[in-house]
Amino acid sequence: MKPVPTVSRDLIELPPGFPIVISQSEGVSPLFQRLHWHKALEINYISRGSGYYLINGTRHDFREGDILLINSNDLHRAFENEQLLMTVIMFDPAYFALEQRYDPELLIPFREIGMRFDNLLDRGHPMLPRLGAAIEEMRSEFARREPHFEAVVRSQLVQFLAFVNRYFAKEQELHAAQIRGMETIRQAVNAMEAEIARPWSLKELAASAHLSPSRFSALFVQTVGTSPMDYLIQLRLSAAVSLLESTDKKMIEIAETAGFRNLSNFNRLFKQHIGKQPSELRTRQQSKTVR
Repeated sequence: MKPVPTVSRDLIELPPGFPIVISQSEGVSPLFQRLHWHKALEINYISRGSGYYLINGTRHDFREGDILLINSNDLHRAFENEQLLMTVIMFDPAYFALEQRYDPELLIPFREIGMRFDNLLDRGHPMLPRLGAAIEEMRSEFARREPHFEAVVRSQLVQFLAFVNRYFAKEQELHAAQIRGMETIRQAVNAMEAEIARPWSLKELAASAHLSPSRFSALFVQTVGTSPMDYLIQLRLSAAVSLLESTDKKMIEIAETAGFRNLSNFNRLFKQHIGKQPSELRTRQQSKTVR
């Protein structure tokens, strides 16, 4: 059984009576490019544009018309290339307990990702456009919320999963070395998040993983998509944004709490990555509060 990661869990709020949420996501905000995981199962349909996902250390380039499956506990992170528009379905697998009495393999496409199924469905398969159209119909039905839409969406999702089972199963094994590599990076990211203000060095992180700095860096980039030090900066900036929006701490205190050693470096990196100065973000947040 795949161990549950301890980093960056997203708390997905699903309605208890009907635990399915269907939405559209335009682009990928820099603040939400963090490596994360959640318990809900996720289906992504690329309605427009292109980009790539890093899922458990494997890069999946996607383009318009592609469909991706993301399992519970999968470590993943999305990147946009251009004009990205995704339809996203999130749902609680327990909601389909009744259907699994009659079709025990209904959710196998998620449970056996890396073995009989891939995260990215085969784009050359003639069934893919039909599945994409089914996702868009589900989104439309969910958005209209006409009488009995829950029953319609539920039945459509069951049919979608049945067709994925029927047409996209294959033989493929996830190598033990790849699993070990993912666990190594999970532990490193967890340590960085737990002590975000610590003056981490590449040498120190690599030593904690019992790897050389070059091997650790290569494995980290493969899994996360950026170098360890660049990712640490992103974590620190995310923490700083949270502090700016939720506290009245002085700017120098926020910089130090988030792990930046001087204010000028903090301001420069914040502007570079977030697109505005920290003071601009605080002023904007304060104006919202006044309203």
